[in-house]
Amino acid sequence: MVNSVEIFSGAGGLAKGMELAGFCHKAFVEWNADACRTLRANFPPEIVHEGDIRNVNFRDFENVDLIAGGPPCQPFSLGGKAKGNEDERDMFPAAIRAIRELRPKVFVFENVKGLLRNSFKDYFNYIILQLQFPGIKQGNLTWREHYAKILEKSKHAPGTGLMYDVSYTLVNAADYGIPQKRERVIIVGIRKDLNVNWVFPVTTHSQASLLWSKYVTHEYWESLNISPSNEEYSGFKQLAESLKLKWGLFPPTLKPWRTVRNALANMPGNDSEIFFPDEHIAKAGAREYFGHTGSPIDEPSKTIKAGNHGVPGGENMVRLPDGTVRYYTIFEAKRIQTFPDSYHITGSWTEAMRQIGNAVPVQLANIIASSLKDSVFK
Repeated sequence: MVNSVEIFSGAGGLAKGMELAGFCHKAFVEWNADACRTLRANFPPEIVHEGDIRNVNFRDFENVDLIAGGPPCQPFSLGGKAKGNEDERDMFPAAIRAIRELRPKVFVFENVKGLLRNSFKDYFNYIILQLQFPGIKQGNLTWREHYAKILEKSKHAPGTGLMYDVSYTLVNAADYGIPQKRERVIIVGIRKDLNVNWVFPVTTHSQASLLWSKYVTHEYWESLNISPSNEEYSGFKQLAESLKLKWGLFPPTLKPWRTVRNALANMPGNDSEIFFPDEHIAKAGAREYFGHTGSPIDEPSKTIKAGNHGVPGGENMVRLPDGTVRYYTIFEAKRIQTFPDSYHITGSWTEAMRQIGNAVPVQLANIIASSLKDSVFK
């Protein structure tokens, strides 16, 4: 049995993917009460620890093989105030303490693309260095002084203490079969004494293959038994010819990106045992305007977001072939994030969408977890 502890658990997207890969959760640590209600609805309630991670004594947990979670992304979000390490919501120090106290074989963290922006370069490098050498405490040092201390110790005492091989990758979830264009940074650390060479799973889907299936072979439309909309059909022949010219006799080899329409196919009825009627209620008020256009139904969704003051790009709306828009229901947003239909998201539409928008797509989490399980825990 491979045991894990989930920190900054949110609604449990990363946790569910880990569970499906065979990991056994010993504890969830999450401060948000609504997210904790969702976790208790889907996992054993007794392992959900509601509260501030800074008050948790991780030594209370034993035999932990993996730590996973999504440290709050607001300090680094492109849509936020971007204060980075000056933001009190920066929880990477707490995540590093968890690693230091539990000494897991592996850790997996997810964060926003904004973490890689140039203005955060020094602090991001500091985060990675801390993850490589989590045993070197900061104490009363500033982060820059601590950075210098770790660099100095790593040069003069290589091969001693708690160390991890750390890699990070910017991924687009659509490239792994998730029906959503969602770019996120995945950070993975494997304890150095295990001597495991792990590489991030290769992509399996592509936009080029989706375009090919739409405009050259027409397999996309035929598989759904529909015809393209007038908007899709405009420029159809010209695009088909340009694709043939580019790819010639050797069409794209990966699977097509999955679309919103793919995700919402075969919706269960109200009488299904895995359907929660309160999750599939229409929300009125969706409208389209400049920069707020929703997600075309025959493309992967825009990134489902968890905006505190609304979602400025219309990411939580779907745009139908007739040009109208409507909000996703909770159930549909779950499908976009690849949660199982049987996974219950609690709370109002606004609260549920916040939880879903903050989650890691379950299928992406499962791909990463399965790869690590095969490499590290075989």
